[in-house]
Parts: sequence; C-alpha cells; structure tokens
Amino acid sequence: MRIAVVTPIRLFSEGLTSSFRNHAQFAVEAAVSDLAGLRTTLEAGGVNVILIDVTQGIDLDEIRVIASEHAEIALVALGLNEDRRDVVRCGRAGFSGYISRNASFDELCRALSDVASGRLACSAEISGGLLRALFCMERQTDTIDADQGLTRRESEVLKLIGRGLSNKEIARDLNLSLATVKHHVHHVLQKLGLPRRAQAMRRVREAPWIASSVPTSDRRRALD
Repeated sequence: MRIAVVTPIRLFSEGLTSSFRNHAQFAVEAAVSDLAGLRTTLEAGGVNVILIDVTQGIDLDEIRVIASEHAEIALVALGLNEDRRDVVRCGRAGFSGYISRNASFDELCRALSDVASGRLACSAEISGGLLRALFCMERQTDTIDADQGLTRRESEVLKLIGRGLSNKEIARDLNLSLATVKHHVHHVLQKLGLPRRAQAMRRVREAPWIASSVPTSDRRRALD
C-alpha cells in the first residue's frame, strides 16, 4: 500500500513515516503539509491511499474535488472526531474511511487494510447514522419532477457548474453564447429549487447523478 500523508504537524508526519517503516505492507511515498502539496504529489502518481489529518480543520470542498479527480485513490480521514455528523460530512466529501482520534497505530493499520479491501469499520451507532443520512440525502437530492427534469444541455451545464467552471468557461467549453449559458443556469437553479450557484455546485458534487436527469418525454423517445 503506497501512502501519502497530509498533515501540517511535522512531528506527527515524521512519527507516522517512521512507524510505517516497521510494516512491510505499507510505504509512505510522500508526506506533505497541505492540499496544494498533495496535488503536486498526485501529479507524480504512485499513490493509492491518502491519509489526511483532519484534526486541524480541512477544506471539505477541496477534498471533494480531489476525490472526484482521483476516484481510484482511497482517502482516509485521520484523527476524526467519531461523531455521526462529522463522519457523514467526510463521507460526502469523498473519504473512504476514517481513523478516530483515540485509535492506536495498530488500529490505524487495520483500518487502512479495511479501506484497501473496500470495508468500513465503525460502531453500530455510526453505521446506523450513515444509513439514515443516505435516506435523507436521497430525499434532498431527488427534487427534480419527473416531467420537468433537466434537458440534455442543462445537464451538461450542471456538470460543468459542479466542476467549478464560470459562465464564460462553460460558454467556451460548450461553444455557446454567454447569454445562452446564463439562461441555462437560471433554469437549472429553478428546477433544482436552489437560490445560489454555489449550492448547485455542492449539490452536484454530492449527488452527481442529478446532472444526468432528462425529461420523461426525452426518455420515452430514447426508448421508442
């Protein structure tokens, strides 16, 4: 397992790197202090797990972008306060697993092995909370009426909004006029029932399938 460690605390970083040297199945490929350094590391490749210290606060929106761009890499939150809400926030941001603040180094190693195997070890309370959060998220994101879904062009615009593109960038990418893009953005926000563009960006990152929504009439034509 090739690991990148992200923490602003040098002593913590060096301690983890030293501890992993005694475990042949783990190798620390890089240790960086922030997400900018992580991006540089990811450009070089060779990492399949990212261990991110969340005890000092972290930009979850930036984490979400990194998780989307590198879906093949597992992100693990290190030092997470084992609270249902915090776990749900990390899950929505793209983390595949977490290690609580009270975990030992041996528990860290087991958790990393679980993540590599596609498992999540957590308490019954947390797992129950995750299921409830999934239900609530489905209710929140499934807000587009079946007969008033996004058109194909609106879906394309929404996907680009989710990537953080401006109206000018979307116009250039789709070869449309700026006025046309503004028109589409207005209708996308209206159909999603959202007042702000930033909320649409967050919504599509949390639930990317909504950008594939098309009207019932279009689906029927596709089936005919």
